[in-house]
Amino acid sequence: MPTEPGQPPRPLPCPPPSPPASRTPDAREKLQLIDDIFAALAHATRRHVLLAVRFRGGTMSAGDIAARFSCTWPTVTRHLRILVKAGLLSIEKKGRNRIYHLRNDRMSLAREWLDWFETNDR
Repeated sequence: MPTEPGQPPRPLPCPPPSPPASRTPDAREKLQLIDDIFAALAHATRRHVLLAVRFRGGTMSAGDIAARFSCTWPTVTRHLRILVKAGLLSIEKKGRNRIYHLRNDRMSLAREWLDWFETNDR
């Protein structure tokens, strides 16, 4: 519905609320999370980013991450976006800076999946 001239635009309706973070994903959602994690880990640069963040105490700024690689800024941000989408990193905005935090809980999903292939008959 258009607004009358001179009136501020009407706000868009809010999207439905996200499910609570504490909700346990069902099997299908969990498999999708695992797929996203392994897709993110498939690229060597993203694995190196995770190692750099891990060995710097689990937290690094975007600029510090970018300084460690010879990639262009758009390439680094693309890798960071993929890691965030997979849930391996989270972002904290501090003014103009983006601080990335390692999320070990998501790494445990990959570890849990790999445990299926652990044999006890050695």
